[in-house]
Amino acid sequence: MRKRLLGRTGVLVSEFALGTMTFGQEADEHSAAGLLDHYIESGGNLVDTADVYPPVGPRGTSEEIIGRWLSGHRGVRDSIVLATKCRGRMDQSGNSEGLSRRWIIQACEDSLRRLQVDHVDLYQAHTWDPATPIEETLAAFDHLVRSGKVRYIGVSNFTGWQLERTVLVARHSGLSAPVSLQPQYNMLAREIEWELVPVCLEEGLGILPWGPLGQGWLSGKYRRDAGPTGATRLGEDPNRGVEAYERRNTERTWRIVDAVQAVAAEHGVPPARVALRWLADRPGVAAPLLGARTVEQLSDNLKASELTLDDAQVQRLDDVSAPPTPDYPYRLLAEGAAERRGLLKSG
Repeated sequence: MRKRLLGRTGVLVSEFALGTMTFGQEADEHSAAGLLDHYIESGGNLVDTADVYPPVGPRGTSEEIIGRWLSGHRGVRDSIVLATKCRGRMDQSGNSEGLSRRWIIQACEDSLRRLQVDHVDLYQAHTWDPATPIEETLAAFDHLVRSGKVRYIGVSNFTGWQLERTVLVARHSGLSAPVSLQPQYNMLAREIEWELVPVCLEEGLGILPWGPLGQGWLSGKYRRDAGPTGATRLGEDPNRGVEAYERRNTERTWRIVDAVQAVAAEHGVPPARVALRWLADRPGVAAPLLGARTVEQLSDNLKASELTLDDAQVQRLDDVSAPPTPDYPYRLLAEGAAERRGLLKSG
């Protein structure tokens, strides 16, 4: 796999990352080890997890599985960019969640123990914490960086104003600033392009999209005329999260799926590879996170590295997946700025 810079850090990461939310739930330990083996053998180096993974079952299991795998592959650790997250609730004690100094430091220590490492390369706030001032959160992250337990910090699932405020507070306080954003991003969910992508481009953050296949929708596995069944995310739970069948069973979704399948047919490849290639080439994207249950699924998706979309194909996919722009403030402000942009081009 080709390598890219993670934001402005100077750290090179593979253009596709391995997401491990499936570890301990959809992929047992044996399967997870196989996924890690194949990913590293394929040239991948960015492994992402979180303390609350898997979503169902004992929290921390994903980190524990990775830790046991790392302990059996001692020569691999230095070549891996290891990322994890904190913020979610780990138990019912009351203080085992959030982004307070107390919990961030404890959560990091717990993650290091489960992962069996002395540091993580990227430590991320899983979501914004409205109960804790961002100044306290950043000071705690900075403490971990200065202690050597964390190399860089990042954030996930922030809004535009939250991300910009975090960057500015860190910068003006002389604290470690986030180098990455991990948001939902795919052809079905492009709303981050309104504010979050511009912030990342302006501030130099690398984008690590989760849900690059729209939780399976862009792989072509679902049908208009029949609800999902079988051993798929929605087959097991049709009402699951943002990808719920009734939520995404819309004409816009099917137009996008049809376009992806048409481009895939032109290349003679599965639709998933087209969706992944399109996303990996979006401005600011460092590495989409690939989640998989099996080595066969991961192997197939990693072959998106071998695919090239021509300009006409990219434009077709851009056009069909463009989300409707709200009149205010985005459309109005964009129209008002058009003349000024024209002056820049003419100059």
